[in-house]
Amino acid sequence: MRQRSLIAVTAALAAGALTLTACGSRGDKANDAGSGDTTVVIGVDAPLTGDLSALGLGIKNSADLAAKQANEKKYVKGVTFKIQALDDQAQASSGQQNATKLVADKDVLGVVGPLNSSVSESMQKVFDDAKLAQISPANTSPSLSQGPKWATGEKVRTYKSYFRTATTDAIQGPFAAQYLFNKAGKKKVFLIDDKKTYGAGLAGTFKGEFTKLGGQVVGEGHIDPESKDFSAIVTEVKSSGADVVYYGGEYPAAGPLSKQIKASGTKIPLVGGDGIYDKKYVELAGAESAGDLATSVGAPVESLPSAKDFVANYTKAGYKEPFAAYGGYSYDSAWAIIEAVKATVDANNGKLPADARAKVLAAVQGVSFDGVTGKVSFDEFGDATNKQLTVYKVEGTEWKSVESGTLGG
Repeated sequence: MRQRSLIAVTAALAAGALTLTACGSRGDKANDAGSGDTTVVIGVDAPLTGDLSALGLGIKNSADLAAKQANEKKYVKGVTFKIQALDDQAQASSGQQNATKLVADKDVLGVVGPLNSSVSESMQKVFDDAKLAQISPANTSPSLSQGPKWATGEKVRTYKSYFRTATTDAIQGPFAAQYLFNKAGKKKVFLIDDKKTYGAGLAGTFKGEFTKLGGQVVGEGHIDPESKDFSAIVTEVKSSGADVVYYGGEYPAAGPLSKQIKASGTKIPLVGGDGIYDKKYVELAGAESAGDLATSVGAPVESLPSAKDFVANYTKAGYKEPFAAYGGYSYDSAWAIIEAVKATVDANNGKLPADARAKVLAAVQGVSFDGVTGKVSFDEFGDATNKQLTVYKVEGTEWKSVESGTLGG
């Protein structure tokens, strides 16, 4: 998805380097943690209110932490970093308005976000026309980077300003299918999605791999995620003979859907992607969600030596909300922009050039560093080169990691 607390396996960073990352705005003479003469703004776009705010606030806070630490370390001499966080409410129209606002601010040299692939679709052209680098920590729809015909093998990078630190559903969906068929022993699936860019795309890639392996799709349907009454499709699931439900969508609808399926007497797991991987899902789905599964990008944060400083610094900073699934990716997205700003400044005798946006954008493509989530770099489509994924299971009131790995051949 974009659309959880995951992070990819990598070598641990050198002490101090892990704590760096950037975010900022050029016009102010000072920031609370920095002393640079020039302020560089890094925009952040995410759902800061509404049903998905648990994820959005984690994105914002993690970028904020990165900015503060970059300033404390004086990572780019003469530059203070600052974030400007805007709320898209998980709505494409709001995202487009936010993109226009960020582009209008000449001090914005990069943007972290958004969470939702459907929101990103509305923002990409705005950023690309302005040569403003956008790095999403959460988007997973392959079409954003590889074009609408990617599934046929016709991959075209439509927007050169677009990058992401999370892996895509071209990998996530098949990864889940392989786990369910080969390891969980599930052979009959009922497919449901919310008809959104992320959900429908994820369900589609899952279906392709599951049937290829020999699995049977015993039913398919769609739901309106704004509705909380899923009785019609629950009835279909109950009579289908499915031994698992795969849902393409996000936790605000997935939780109630799982709860209603179990309440119907159909005691089979609901499985989804990173869009349902949040503690809110467990709260909404209730006690009978034990055994439900989710895949998410990266490896569990607690398993990564490279993430220890990030977790400790986030806790020390006192943010009210958890960094959630995309905190590490948000930190690394901001850090990639900082690295690009540094490269641009270094190449211009220690100052930002007049065409700073275009230069920073070009520099992002060549970024490569050991981050919180692992090795951070981008391929020819702007996609993350890190392809790690993890399967999680609901146990009690928490998600517990089952296994991490990459997509099999």
